[in-house]
Amino acid sequence: MNPYLSVFLQYKQVQVSQSVKKNYFSSSFKLGILGGGQLGKMLLNETRKFDVYTCVLDPSNEAPSKIACNEFFQGDLMDYETVYNFGKKVDVVTIEIENVNVDALEKLEKEGIQVFPSSKTLRIIQNKATQKLFYRDHNIPTADFSRFAYLSEIEDTIKNGGLQFPFVWKASEFGYDGTGVKVVRRLSDLDNLPKGECITEVLVPFKNELSVIVCRNVGGEVKTYPVVEMEFHPEANQVEYVICPARIDEKIAQKAQEVALKVSNAFNHVGLLAVEMFQTENDEILINEVAPRPHNSGHHTIEASYTSQFEQHIRAILGLPLGKTDSKVGGIMVNLVGAENYSGDVVYKNIELIMEMEGVTPHIYGKKQTRPFRKMGHVTIIHEDINEARNIAEKVKHTIKVISE
Repeated sequence: MNPYLSVFLQYKQVQVSQSVKKNYFSSSFKLGILGGGQLGKMLLNETRKFDVYTCVLDPSNEAPSKIACNEFFQGDLMDYETVYNFGKKVDVVTIEIENVNVDALEKLEKEGIQVFPSSKTLRIIQNKATQKLFYRDHNIPTADFSRFAYLSEIEDTIKNGGLQFPFVWKASEFGYDGTGVKVVRRLSDLDNLPKGECITEVLVPFKNELSVIVCRNVGGEVKTYPVVEMEFHPEANQVEYVICPARIDEKIAQKAQEVALKVSNAFNHVGLLAVEMFQTENDEILINEVAPRPHNSGHHTIEASYTSQFEQHIRAILGLPLGKTDSKVGGIMVNLVGAENYSGDVVYKNIELIMEMEGVTPHIYGKKQTRPFRKMGHVTIIHEDINEARNIAEKVKHTIKVISE
């Protein structure tokens, strides 16, 4: 054997032996997931593939993850005792939603339970004001912002000339899937918004909304997925299409990757970090926000990538070698959301018609009740030609309807 190859193999063997400290597969090891929604359900596809015993905690007895985990616990994710007691039953804790009790996670860490992402990372990300200050402190480019303890302070600042229309209002906490964000163009737009802590951001003119998913394992290995482009619904402020690869200049893609890695290094997270960004009219890259978990902008990786984001997250938090992040083919994800004016028992109208289309795979999340703009599933379209994939995605969007009986 080539002596250099022999040394390399020995080095890799040491790396693997250092990172894989437990027998995770078909063993007594237990992984705990806080949150049992669609992200948890898709994570469970991977734990079942690897035969990793997995427990899930979720407030709903009808959580999509319930059918796929080894043990299901119903309880409040924001309740200290509930989260703490759940964490004591498992060896490693991860999340599929940020809104969890961080004090309980911090206590678990002190008692030797591994928590990924860490409680320190979650504390920063849970609060958008704290998150924005973190970017400023680490010289990470982001839109100019102001922090307010109460909504009424915004009104006073506008009246005193300290804030000009238009701007973006964001609730500091508990925003999710387009909620907690609003473009404010007049004073009346502030009516009926939550009264508590919030931030305002300069409304930045931009060409594209981009995302990069960065993955870091326990041993410090880091990989990034290709840059994706996101198209948003104009009313619901939800992603309608995720396009990979993004239809942007290679230099812009490289800049986005570099900014995403800078954010990842600043957080020093373990697991996935989805970094959402704006490409401005001047081709600057500005951070919008991050999510330390599997993300809507990575769903296409199930069909289009060598390693899906969900498998990658499991690999990372267990200290396993990270998989290849390259795309095998161009991919587009279309979100399936509840149609307007429909609420009740869900019906996926015309789903059989989209299944006739080439390269189309629907994913149904398992939520029995639909309502306007509720995320009910997604559809992935794969094709060698990304522009043709986008055309098929448009047909999918206008064919399938999420309605009620």
